[in-house]
Amino acid sequence: MRASMTAAPTRGRAAPSRREALLAGFGGFCLCCLPGRPRAESFALEEVGPGIFQRRGPNAEASPENNDAIANIGFVIGRDGVLVTESGGSLADGQWLRAEIARRTDKPIRHVVMSHVHPDHCFGAAAFAADKPNYIGHHGLRAALEARGEYYRTRLADVLGADRAGSVVYPTQAVDGGAEIDLGDRTLRFTAHAPAHTACDLSMIDSRSGLLFTGDLLFVGRIPSLDGDLRGWLKEIERLKSMGAAQGVPGHGPVRVELAPAFANLARYLGTLRDETRKAIAADIPIDKAVGSVAQSERGRWDLFDDYNARNVTVAYKELEWE
Repeated sequence: MRASMTAAPTRGRAAPSRREALLAGFGGFCLCCLPGRPRAESFALEEVGPGIFQRRGPNAEASPENNDAIANIGFVIGRDGVLVTESGGSLADGQWLRAEIARRTDKPIRHVVMSHVHPDHCFGAAAFAADKPNYIGHHGLRAALEARGEYYRTRLADVLGADRAGSVVYPTQAVDGGAEIDLGDRTLRFTAHAPAHTACDLSMIDSRSGLLFTGDLLFVGRIPSLDGDLRGWLKEIERLKSMGAAQGVPGHGPVRVELAPAFANLARYLGTLRDETRKAIAADIPIDKAVGSVAQSERGRWDLFDDYNARNVTVAYKELEWE
């Protein structure tokens, strides 16, 4: 676990359960074996814009049945080559995506985006090694992978098997501030964000379609997971809104959404989490009590609420306790 995951002691803090410890170590993405989930092979790609194909991941946890194919992933076909928008959650998931690309174009895969450190968004990267692509990530991604990558790989191997899990791949292009990739007939503009969902979130806008690819800076339907900075995430939502895109591709949820209502829903949850955590701290409510009361009004609005809200409260409490 990286140093930034360790915070000052919290008042009345109870010892974490085994599940809480696993969630904390895995950055909010618990690799639990859940039978009966969809297999990656059953997923379909949707063309959400000209030359842009995306697959929706289910609101589920990683399992042997789904190969950790739980995030929205896909690719952009340009005149001069292909850019992978997210590589998938495992080697097996990345191989599925690479085969889907080959079915649609023989253009070279030149770039693979790794939007942040969580394995469901970057552990498919190894499937593209033979293409020798440019791996694009936030300037903080390498350090995050150095701190967590081997742990993630081991946990994936425990659940999926070593042959399907994949290996840690590091970015070859680190985005600090902004960057552009030219595919010949379209430009992809990247923004490296301040700590928010994680400490290494990257977003992208396609010049041809105008679509904003948010990574996990935007969740739709599935409860957001906080692994970075709560106040920072609310600030980065405003930054994303200022980019002027009307529609986008979230990290989880429908593969093309209207951004205004989606950002409003996310900001409502995060704002509730912030405000009610602050009230709990002010009332001297210990963290083990706060996790059962904060943001409970949001339960019916998000899938996997009971799996993630308590952890979000824990992370928020540690952040806000000493502000």
